[in-house]
Amino acid sequence: MVRLFVVGIVIAAAFIIYALIDCLFAENSRFRALNKPLWAIIIIVLPVIGAVLWFVLGRARKTGQRDQRRFVAPDDDPEFSGRSASTISDLDRETTDERIRRLEQELSDLDEDDKTGPA
Repeated sequence: MVRLFVVGIVIAAAFIIYALIDCLFAENSRFRALNKPLWAIIIIVLPVIGAVLWFVLGRARKTGQRDQRRFVAPDDDPEFSGRSASTISDLDRETTDERIRRLEQELSDLDEDDKTGPA
C-alpha cells in the first residue's frame, strides 16, 4: 500500500512539473482565461487540481492554421523592396531596358577597343 502511495505521489509530481513547464514556456497567445503568472500560481497552490485546470481551461489548443508566420528571406519577399516586378510601370520598364541596352553597347565598344588597341 505504501508503494502504491509513493508511486501516486511521483506520478502527481511529474504531472504538476509538466503542467508548470508547459505553462511557463507557452506563448502568450495560447492563454485563454488568465495570464501566465496567475496560471503558474494556480498550478503551484492547487497542485493536481491546478494542473488539471491548466490543461482543461487555461491552454488554448494548437490549430493547423493558427497564426503561424512563415519567415521569408528578403530575396524571396516581393514586399521587401516596396515593389515587385509586376508593379513596375511600363515607363520604368522602358527606362530600365534602355539603360541595359546602353550598358551593353558600352561594353561591346570597350571590347572592340581592346581588340584594335596597341599590340
